[in-house]
Amino acid sequence: MADTIEESPVSYEELMDLEDEFEQAETEIIRQQYALYKPLFAKRAELVSQIKNFWPLVFEAAPMDIDEYIQPTDSQVILSSLRGLTVTRFELDADPVKGDPRSFAIRFEFDENEYFEDKVLEKKFWYRYGKDGFRGYVSEPVEIKWKDGKDLTDGLLNLAKAVYDEQKGKPRPAAAANGADKKDKKKEKEPLTEKQKALKEKIDQTGMGGVSFFCWFGYVGEYVTAEESAEAMAEEAEERRKRKAGEAVPKKDEDEDMEDADDSDDDEDDDDDDDLDIFPTGDAVALAIADDLYPGAIKYFIQAQEQDILSEISEEFDDEASLSDSNDEEEEKEAPKRKKQKA
Repeated sequence: MADTIEESPVSYEELMDLEDEFEQAETEIIRQQYALYKPLFAKRAELVSQIKNFWPLVFEAAPMDIDEYIQPTDSQVILSSLRGLTVTRFELDADPVKGDPRSFAIRFEFDENEYFEDKVLEKKFWYRYGKDGFRGYVSEPVEIKWKDGKDLTDGLLNLAKAVYDEQKGKPRPAAAANGADKKDKKKEKEPLTEKQKALKEKIDQTGMGGVSFFCWFGYVGEYVTAEESAEAMAEEAEERRKRKAGEAVPKKDEDEDMEDADDSDDDEDDDDDDDLDIFPTGDAVALAIADDLYPGAIKYFIQAQEQDILSEISEEFDDEASLSDSNDEEEEKEAPKRKKQKA
């Protein structure tokens, strides 16, 4: 594949610039779609507020990429107390022209329940660019006011929030190393703090299979500030402009690129940051809610209703079959007696 690129008059940078244009077009589609859907979502919210257990039933029929993370106790809380769900594009609401349509917030509304005091839990996801090439969603831990002895995350969420608050404001190692010698990257890596050690130990003890869905509120992802993101976007835009204008754009050192591709040990060290995220797939679950479950809520509600009907029919069939088997057994017991009497 590399030989094909080298022999072609088309450069790798040209391909990536075109890919960026596709991404910009998709972003504009989200912007227009949100404007069209917004009044419809408001109308739906008014209607479904009159339907008992609408959102709990929607979550009951949630697709596997959401449902697989909902533990039995989580399901109990959702089914008994979830009252509302809203997804908003908060940057668009603040500025319909300049706001990034990809950033969104997911707001859960709850009735009184035995697990936490909060009536509203809202988590925001910002789409950010990093100077090290990162593109994706970042977030901040959301604190939940658990009632005594009812913390479904078993302390993980509180620890994640404490670690985030401790690290907030500190420069990101990856950003600090941008443009520097890659060999210095390990030297810049600081040892874990006591809170980070406690969080890592707690995660190792728990295991991802037993993590509550409410740990999702602790997802962080990469730590990329709005300032770094704006600078990275400006740098990329300037590079694209220069390429289109035929101006020279400095390329990365080829030796450095080869080192990035071959140095798997460095990659393993970078994964240490991921080890401190209590819900590593938090962005994927958020997108599944924002792009699938929320806009398709009526579809999932109907599916849940149909599943309940099928379940009732199945139970009735099982009861009838059980009764029929019982009658057959009684007839078999009585049959020899009738023959004996007849004889």
